[in-house]
Amino acid sequence: MKLVKKSKILVAAMSLMLGVSLVAGCGGTKEAAPKAAADVQGTVTASGSTALLPLLKPGQEEFQKKYDKVTVNIAGGGSFTGQNQVAAGSVNIGNSDVALQDNLKDKGLVEHKLVGIPFVFIVNSDVAVENLSQQQYVDIMTGKITNWKDVGGKDQKITLVHRAKSSGSRATIAQVVLKNADFTDNAVIQDSNGAVRSAIASTPGAIGYVDAAYVDQSVKGLSYNGVKYSIENVVNGSYPVYTFGRMFTKGEPTGAVKAFIDYVTSKEFQETYAEKNGFVPVTKLKK
Repeated sequence: MKLVKKSKILVAAMSLMLGVSLVAGCGGTKEAAPKAAADVQGTVTASGSTALLPLLKPGQEEFQKKYDKVTVNIAGGGSFTGQNQVAAGSVNIGNSDVALQDNLKDKGLVEHKLVGIPFVFIVNSDVAVENLSQQQYVDIMTGKITNWKDVGGKDQKITLVHRAKSSGSRATIAQVVLKNADFTDNAVIQDSNGAVRSAIASTPGAIGYVDAAYVDQSVKGLSYNGVKYSIENVVNGSYPVYTFGRMFTKGEPTGAVKAFIDYVTSKEFQETYAEKNGFVPVTKLKK
């Protein structure tokens, strides 16, 4: 009788192990979604695009309220820095407003589209110009035009303020506006959107570009080809100066990293925080 009982226990244990194995096999490489907030814990690290910080900061705060066993650390540094750091394993998420660099395409990085990021050209409030054509922007940023009088303004020197070569914002403007023409070297370089805005606000005759979320009363936003920036104009295609904000992970995300990405790309979060922070919900744009 004892032998029979032990055999039954052994068969049950083997069945249980087989069942677990089959469930894991069906799940593939992705980790099953956490069933409750208590199941999500750990630390999430992210770096990269400063353009995305006005969206990801409230995302960090709200996520940590929902998942109190998770700590989320988000740093800037520029889009290419974020891509390089996630490829190297230094962070869990690389935030970027440009597509993946060619030299990282064999590193196993997975892209998650987060939001639409519109950019606005801004000038010092003393600049007597409201609109520039694409060609005028190109001529200013390549150094062909150096005085505002040549584009309908007053006789005043133009000072270009923009981002370093590691910036995704700079790469977006180079691709979308300059069509990959070279920026002039005669420019003031700043390391973040906020620093660009501050420098332009305090420099007469200055011009530059920032993520739309950074435009405030300290500077003046310009129209592009006669079209003023608005989320509606980005969605309808009349305002083309935008890119996608992306989150890169090394392989498919799991655990707290997956939970954070799922949260900030959710309809709930996007509809609550994207537009009011100057972004376009990814659900409204063609991917």
